[in-house]
Amino acid sequence: MAAKLKTDSHLEIAHVLFIDVVGYSKLLVNEQREVVEQLNRTVRKTPRFRKSEGGGKLIRIPVGDGMALVFFQTPEEPVQCAMEIARALKNHPQIRLRMGVHSGPVDQVKDVNDRSNVTGVGINIAQRVMDCGDAGHILVSKRVADDLAQDSLWQPHLHELGDVELKHGQKVGIVNLYTEELGNRELPQKFASAKKPEAKLEKAQSADSKICLRRWIIGIAIGTVLAIAAARFYRMVGTDRWAVRPNAVEQGRRGAASLPVPNKSIAVLPFVNMSADKNDEYLSDGVSEELITALSKITGLQVKARTSSFAFKGKNEDIEKIGELLHVSHLLEGSVARAGNKLRITAQLIQASDGNHLWSDTYDREMQDIFAVRSEVAQQVAATLKIRLLGEEKKRLDQKPTENIEAYNLYRQGRYYADKFSQDGFKKAIGFYQQAIEKDPRFALAYAGMADTYVLAADFYIPPREAFSKAKEAALKAIEVDETLAEAHASLGFVHFHYDWDWAAAEKEFKRALTLNPQSAQAHLLYTEYLAGMGRYDEAYSQGRRALELDPLSISARWSLGWASLHAGRSDDAIQQFSKAAELDPNNAWVRLYLGRAYLSKGMGQRGIEEMETAQRLEPDHPMVLAFLGYGYAVTGRRADALKSLQTLDEIEKKHYVSRISRVYVYAGLGDKDKAFEWLEKAYQERSDLLAWFRKDPESKNLQSDPRFAALMRKIGFTEP
Repeated sequence: MAAKLKTDSHLEIAHVLFIDVVGYSKLLVNEQREVVEQLNRTVRKTPRFRKSEGGGKLIRIPVGDGMALVFFQTPEEPVQCAMEIARALKNHPQIRLRMGVHSGPVDQVKDVNDRSNVTGVGINIAQRVMDCGDAGHILVSKRVADDLAQDSLWQPHLHELGDVELKHGQKVGIVNLYTEELGNRELPQKFASAKKPEAKLEKAQSADSKICLRRWIIGIAIGTVLAIAAARFYRMVGTDRWAVRPNAVEQGRRGAASLPVPNKSIAVLPFVNMSADKNDEYLSDGVSEELITALSKITGLQVKARTSSFAFKGKNEDIEKIGELLHVSHLLEGSVARAGNKLRITAQLIQASDGNHLWSDTYDREMQDIFAVRSEVAQQVAATLKIRLLGEEKKRLDQKPTENIEAYNLYRQGRYYADKFSQDGFKKAIGFYQQAIEKDPRFALAYAGMADTYVLAADFYIPPREAFSKAKEAALKAIEVDETLAEAHASLGFVHFHYDWDWAAAEKEFKRALTLNPQSAQAHLLYTEYLAGMGRYDEAYSQGRRALELDPLSISARWSLGWASLHAGRSDDAIQQFSKAAELDPNNAWVRLYLGRAYLSKGMGQRGIEEMETAQRLEPDHPMVLAFLGYGYAVTGRRADALKSLQTLDEIEKKHYVSRISRVYVYAGLGDKDKAFEWLEKAYQERSDLLAWFRKDPESKNLQSDPRFAALMRKIGFTEP
């Protein structure tokens, strides 16, 4: 079906993507054919291409020796399309593309069936923008970049290169667009070789740009999305919704990866608490979490982690937007109502692409039947998605974590309070876990919850020797009761890493956790931090990206990637990841703190201090916030403020626990090595968990040349400082 265009000549504002295969003319004939065939297969699988073609909005426009993809709706569309194409071709390095994007008028549309009869300045300039790049570059005009920059998610990816001059003295600004994994961050040769920032565009056209792409345009249906005319576009830009800063969910939607959505993928949205008692919210949350756990055990079904699913708790988001953001084909939602021992659970499976309800049911049961309902819902989801359950999987779904429903309710309350990540929350959580264990001493999940909570509280709210010893005891008990419990192995791995300093045992437990549950975002995160601490940064990035795939709205996943980059000395990448995390939650003190550390590492002292002071306002009495801020003050010349940070730590210690390692950072910044090593020895005696990371911390650099540093690292277990 052809797109609906006016049949008389007219002008419309278009957002154009121009594509060129670099080095095509140098390929042998059979190589050219292979490139064309592979490109045809790969690009047809990209979601934006498929969606546009299926909607009748796809037009192929061969222009001279190139090809233009024209979008009339938003400037984001051609950029997102370019990123989808780049991502799809990552496994085919023999296909070397360069791409350019520009917004401008197109005209001479006279016949809807003559797709070649679309021309205009918009297409010509997009080609010239593209001509400035090399293989892998996604270049956009300054006009497009300005539109994208209205969304803060795009800002870190836009890097201005300067102006180029067109015919008749007209200039256009060129901006390089790249992300953590896509695009070419290198300076284009046209700019690197220029004597000044302005490069003559007409001279920049290479022989490659003159290769006739019609050879593969005929065989490939890469095309153009056509939507609305210029007047409608500018009316949309002028509406209020473009003037309001997007919330975190909308930001995540716009920044979501553009990979094809797996056909068998699902997110469990937080079930709504419909009980008369609002305190039963822990139960509705628990049902959602139980279903996430159950569905994760089904082979062939991709399940998003709790953090991302729960980002929509209490929000009335459009189903299609949620599916796009979480990158899933299906959503499971429902409600929980409790009256005494009676329980009503409703559940419905929704197709994310169009909001169609595929299945729904209501379960009126006794409280003790909650696990049976979990199993029935999971099996119904599998059946609806045509996933055949193996006998062992069916057995795992039917398995009950405990026969004691009182113990289960206590455990769920423990998880509810632990998720608050506060000293009071941890204290309440530990109390509930202990009660659950008293009700059922064979309740493995309660021991695992206890281990997780002590791990989180160690060296922050509870001295590490006390917290880690209790965490280790609980994790070992959980594994004794149920060796297949991935959460317990992950917690034990963390204890081996941060407390025992037994690197081999730690990695063994992390790998065991991931073998038992490959879809555990938490296990991937902990393994990321371990690998970064060992200096194995490429492996750390791979694990971190996997965690982000499973948990796309996770602040922790972004933080872990940023943390690994910071330890690898890649300040720009660290800033990018921490900035994305800050967009998801601007009031997260830890994200602000580490963003400040990244800026300091890059040499941007004032910006680093600003972020750290923001963190201190959010967490005014947290010792580690004060520690890093004190370091920042010291290295930026504010010695008096750094010394004041030490005084504040002394005052806080009179009220509650302060980690021994906190003062180390301040003294390191002040250049007082003797004091720094004095407190490092105290941290060693206390077995501070941060010592496992300290040798790679950027703040430790001015201590690393001291023989005492190497000696301490050897005591911890590192053969090299």
